[in-house]
Amino acid sequence: MTERASGASPVDAGAGSNRRGRASLSIAAIAGYERPSRDGWKAGGDGEMDLDRADTRGPQLNRFGWLGRGILAASGIAGLAFVAGFGWFANQISLLETPADPPGADAIIVLTGGQFRLDAALDLLRSGKGQRLLISGVNPVARDSELKAVMGADDRLFSCCIDIDRAAIDTVGNAAESAKWVNEHAYSSIILVTNNYHMPRSLLEMRRLLKTTELRPYPVVNSRLDDGTWLVKPDAVRVLFTEYTKFLTALARSPFVGRLQPATATRSANAG
Repeated sequence: MTERASGASPVDAGAGSNRRGRASLSIAAIAGYERPSRDGWKAGGDGEMDLDRADTRGPQLNRFGWLGRGILAASGIAGLAFVAGFGWFANQISLLETPADPPGADAIIVLTGGQFRLDAALDLLRSGKGQRLLISGVNPVARDSELKAVMGADDRLFSCCIDIDRAAIDTVGNAAESAKWVNEHAYSSIILVTNNYHMPRSLLEMRRLLKTTELRPYPVVNSRLDDGTWLVKPDAVRVLFTEYTKFLTALARSPFVGRLQPATATRSANAG
């Protein structure tokens, strides 16, 4: 009895040994000398490598997170810039006014697209504001007699002072054909007639090719935009938005963007 009480029993010794083994395994596992598997803890020196790989996942995920947030932030800034640019564009259009008595120039160019444009250009020609008139972008199937009837011009005026361009199909083509015409006649100043919303892009395309020619904008205003009522008119918003996207495209491809000042140019034409 005394011997058994003073000595550890085999069961107790085995339990103690197991406890020490479990403690040793736990310490070894925590220290990284063993790694877990389906069969329990297995010894191996690559446990540290697994921990290292696990540690690298955090920075990688953080990098992806920052990249995603950066893309979202850039998209938001681009969206805000696009909307702000549209506001600036609409404001520039609202500042354009038809000059009451513009100074004369060597010639007049009108870009087709509306009856009021043709009427305004013909009035300028009749009042002696230019020697000749180029009508750019006429439908190839339209006959001269039909054009005369629409404009109300007589044969004498047509034969002496009006030229017709049927090759241009867009604003880029208008600029190209107009540049050929201007260079052929060696004109140094031109009155450009088109609608107010179309004027910024037209000036941009023209100035890209007519670098030394003085372009005097004559915007035709069909409806006023300075009172803000266009904001509740879907058709007006659609026209302005479409023209704004086209203007951005022209702006991106033009090396002379710094020369575009539509409102200033119009005010200078009025002052002259």
